[in-house]
Formats: sequence, structure tokens, C-alpha cells
Amino acid sequence: MVPLSDLTEAQVLALAIANEEEDGRIYRDFARHLEADYPATAKVFRDMAAEEAGHRDRLYALHRAKFGEHLTLVRRQDVTGFLKRKPLWLICNRGIERIRAEAESMEAEASAFYRQAASNARDVSIRQLLTELADEETSHQGLAHRLVETHLTPDARRSEDETAHKRFVMTYVQPGLAGLMDGSVSTLAPVFAAAFATHNNAATFLVALAAAVGAGISMGLTEALSDDGKITGRGSPIIRGWACGIMTAVGGLGHALPYLIPNGWPNAFWIATSIAVAIVLVELWAIAWIRWRYMDTPFLKAVFQIVLGGTLVLITGILLGNA
Repeated sequence: MVPLSDLTEAQVLALAIANEEEDGRIYRDFARHLEADYPATAKVFRDMAAEEAGHRDRLYALHRAKFGEHLTLVRRQDVTGFLKRKPLWLICNRGIERIRAEAESMEAEASAFYRQAASNARDVSIRQLLTELADEETSHQGLAHRLVETHLTPDARRSEDETAHKRFVMTYVQPGLAGLMDGSVSTLAPVFAAAFATHNNAATFLVALAAAVGAGISMGLTEALSDDGKITGRGSPIIRGWACGIMTAVGGLGHALPYLIPNGWPNAFWIATSIAVAIVLVELWAIAWIRWRYMDTPFLKAVFQIVLGGTLVLITGILLGNA
């Protein structure tokens, strides 16, 4: 990689052309990805792509006038100082706000590129050229805001925000909640059965760890493989699978950790079990709160359903352990 200050005038122009072409393609990809659910924002990105094409054509004309037809191959990744961009599929799968933030980052980076190049230039004509390019990018940033104001009206923004909230719930909250419920509730019976059957913290922790990790892997794979999201619109199966699997493991490990208390402590079993029961109550209340906050379930109804179900599973585990 080379510093920007080492590039010649022709190389800077070639780099600018490559940047404009790449940014235009990225904006068109954003527009295509958002078209179905966020048509107003998609229109913004299509217009920004058209503006990038106009800038590219002007840069081509300037390059031809100064240096002829041949473009030196200079790419963003060849020059120090440019941000390393994440794959488009990863950005698109993280929601509309992440896409908007990426677009703002692209515009800011382009403007800073030309400003730095202008400040490094020694020749007056080169400095003038780079300043003009910087001004173009600055006006492009202003254009992006004007396009948002034109296409993304308050009603359109409200509608898209509602869609984004629903997508967030379907992609992250619902799979994560399902995992947390499974990990917190379904592992209660084997964990407390093992605890009361053995009265041994180390053995109980191994059972709890196996139950939590195994449930996490099972739930994660089930969520990821059950629905690719193309028809239901629930988002990336990979993200949903990770959300569900991780939260399942977290839910199971919560009441497993107290059994790390060494057996040699006085009343070690009862101390660990008391802490584990307290953690279970916190987990159940957290699940009820998430259902109330994101799933529009009345809070008292959510508390009754979750606490009652969890209590029944807990009692089942204790009874089986004492059998």
C-alpha cells in the first residue's frame, strides 16, 4: 500500500474514477435490497447512484483532457487511509439504519480523501484540481441530505421505521426470545434433577453445562435451517440462528454457574441452589419483560405465563431429583 501523498495527479484521478464507479454500484445494490420494504430510501440510493455516475463521467472527461485514454489501475485497497469495507451482504443483513450509516461513511470518506489529497499537493494546478474534486464530494454530501428530505417524507420515514422495527423483532428479538425461553425453562428440569439427585455441585455443573451448550447448538441449527427468510421476510437465517443459539446457551448457563461453588464449602449445595433459584426468577422476569416490550404481550399475562411455566418445570426437576 502507498500513502496518498505519493500518488501522481493521474493516479489520483484514476483512483477517484474507481471510487465513483464502486460507490455507484454499492448504492444500486442498496436500492435493490431495500426496494421491497423501504421504497423511499431505495429511491434515495438510486438518485445517489445516478449522481455518482455523473461525477464519474466528468472525471473521465478531465482525465482524457490531461492524460489521455489510459487509466492507471489504482484501487481503494492500494492506498493507505481508506476504511476496509465489510461485505455488502453483511451490511444489508444488519438493517436499514446500518445501510444508511454505511452510505454516510462512504460520503465522508470520499470528501476527506480529496481534501487530504489537496493539502498534500505541491503544484498549484494539482492543488486546484484536487480542491475542485473535494468541492464536488462536499456538494454530493449535501445532495444526499436533500434527496433524503425530498423522498423520505415524515410519513415515508415513519412507515419505514415501523418496517425496520418489525424486521428487528423478527430477525433478532423473536429468535433470541425463543432461545432464552428454551434455555432458561427447558434446562431447569435436568439441572435441578441432577442437583437434588447428587447433592454434588461439580456433577450438577457438568450436567447443566452439557444441557445449555447442547440446547444452544440444537436451537441455533433449528432456527437457521427451518426458514431461509425469503418468503417470511424474517431476515438472515444465519443471524437468526446465532441469536437463538447464543441466547439459548445464555439462558441455560445462567442458573448453571452457581454450581461452580466448590463442594468443600460449608453448605455449598444449598448456597449454590439458592443462588440458582434466584437467577431463575430473574431470567423468568426478563423473559416476561421482553415479551411485554417487543411482542405486545400484556405484562401481567406475560409474567403469569412465564413464571407459572418455569415454576412447574422447576418443581418437576426437584421432584424427579428426590425420587
